[in-house]
Amino acid sequence: MKITTSKLKTLLTIGENLNIEFKRAGDGPKVDTFESVCAFLNKAGGNLLLGVDDDGTVVGLPPKAIDAMIRNFVKVMNDPNLFEPTVQLYPEHIVYQRKHLIYVQVPESPEVHRFKGATYVRVHDSDVRIKGTEPLAQLFIRKQHVFTEQRVFPYVTKKDLRLDLLPRIKEMTRDGHPWRRMSADAIFKSAKLLGVDAESGKKGFKAAAVLLLGSDDCIGDVFPAYKTDALLRRVNVDRYDDRVTVSTNLLDSYDQLFAFGEKHLLDKFYLEDDARVSLRGKILREMIGNLLIHREFSSARYARLIIERDRIYTENANRAFRYGRITPKNLEPEPKNPIIANFFHQVQLADELGSGVRNLYHYVKIYSNAEPVFDEDDVFRLVVPLDDAYSADRALEGALPKPAQETAQETAQETAQENLSDIELKILSCIKMDSEITRKLIAEKIGISSDSVKRRLDSLKAKVGLRHEGPTKKGHWVFGK
Repeated sequence: MKITTSKLKTLLTIGENLNIEFKRAGDGPKVDTFESVCAFLNKAGGNLLLGVDDDGTVVGLPPKAIDAMIRNFVKVMNDPNLFEPTVQLYPEHIVYQRKHLIYVQVPESPEVHRFKGATYVRVHDSDVRIKGTEPLAQLFIRKQHVFTEQRVFPYVTKKDLRLDLLPRIKEMTRDGHPWRRMSADAIFKSAKLLGVDAESGKKGFKAAAVLLLGSDDCIGDVFPAYKTDALLRRVNVDRYDDRVTVSTNLLDSYDQLFAFGEKHLLDKFYLEDDARVSLRGKILREMIGNLLIHREFSSARYARLIIERDRIYTENANRAFRYGRITPKNLEPEPKNPIIANFFHQVQLADELGSGVRNLYHYVKIYSNAEPVFDEDDVFRLVVPLDDAYSADRALEGALPKPAQETAQETAQETAQENLSDIELKILSCIKMDSEITRKLIAEKIGISSDSVKRRLDSLKAKVGLRHEGPTKKGHWVFGK
């Protein structure tokens, strides 16, 4: 399908990001062009435009050289000495504003590709060469669509498991749940914790069983890099004020991380259907559940839960199926560890798949008057803004009236924001979460080039009265003309 003028305009307007790359390529496609193609194939696919500057300026290509450039491009992509494995792509010659361009749509590939012996992946708007065995192994795992939790370990026996956890597990299930009447072996079978090793044909416990019920020694043997780091950074932001390192089974890990959150977060008063609801508990349940259930356990990267003055966030290795920000509108739930997710659901530590996004959007609005940020990538990040001074009950009761001038300014800003693009709204969201955020960090967070951010910031200054006060690197953003 040929690219439309409308789509081309959209690509040029958005600018370079995770899925868009511009190349001037006046003398034809160079090495960096094929590095971008390799990166797109290995990540989420993308759109490549030749004849366009990095800032989106259309410079065009020599018309008489177009056919030769396309032949050269196809030749490289089909040369196994340069591109391995080879792939068939279809460059398209287009004319836009009387200038000649080449457009290539690059799909996500089910294989891992190399250009000149090197493997590249897309990170924001850059092509990054993979170095080291661990990130390369992660790429292969994601391409193979293999669940790490499904691996079978025939040498793991009941002696390696915490069978003393079973009474507690039964108690955590709902009244009348079948597990309450089952033996240990029956629960293992029902929870799909047993399997057959494909190579040896031997039966054994799956990795999910080790993670959910394994002794600390057993977990350390199977997943030597597994741990979760919980940090409080409010006074000593360079290091930490409090720290807990968790490397035990997932059930006890949940309890330890939850206790850490309870210790350092306010539990604001809130009534829901005339019953007291712990907003802190609701938020921690979803954040910690997500951190433990959906992480990629084969990665050497340990998970983190960090509490700061104005936010709490989690980071964990991830086998991403798509990339970018997740919202209730674009949510397409896909299980990362379906056995572990089902186990957490049975013991009432998690709801059905996808409910965490909706629940956090609901309760974070009440808790902090803000929205959470779900960033899906090879490292999954979940950020919940904090505002200790905000009270939903008092705001609803009108006990915290705002000055008329402030209210008028906000009304004007809201009216102006109705005409903003999605990119501009994302930039405003970043600034509202962190008034000291830099242009470079904004670009990294929303996946566009720094130049593209600069252009939109200039536009926002006129539209919503945004301005920057203080030094470039140490100043802060404010609203109001």
